[in-house]
Amino acid sequence: MGIEIEQKILGHARDAHPHECCGLLLGRGGRIEQIRPAANVHREPATHFEIDPQALLDAHRAARDGGPQVLGYYHSHPTTLPEPSATDRARAAGDGSIWAIVGEGRVTWWRDEKDGFAPLPYALRDG
Repeated sequence: MGIEIEQKILGHARDAHPHECCGLLLGRGGRIEQIRPAANVHREPATHFEIDPQALLDAHRAARDGGPQVLGYYHSHPTTLPEPSATDRARAAGDGSIWAIVGEGRVTWWRDEKDGFAPLPYALRDG
């Protein structure tokens, strides 16, 4: 994963403030290669997020056609810590996907495991 990816996520969070931003993490072989910002369609976007279902469908369709895979999701916490909230934990699927959470000007990375979220070690690379 590149430094550029993290900077794009932080920029999306800044642009969406005071609402939560959200989007998709795309790549191959467990390596995040790009993000795809999505509309937050939740009825309370200041405190919750819901990725636009059409964005999800489009990304999965593109993956089936040979494009990058949906590895996970990102969203922001405009007024709280960058860690899974009670709402995040309740909505998690336990499917092994990657979650990036923005808060306090930084991004943290998590794996959505069967028993809850686990911090994800990662390395940022240029390019």
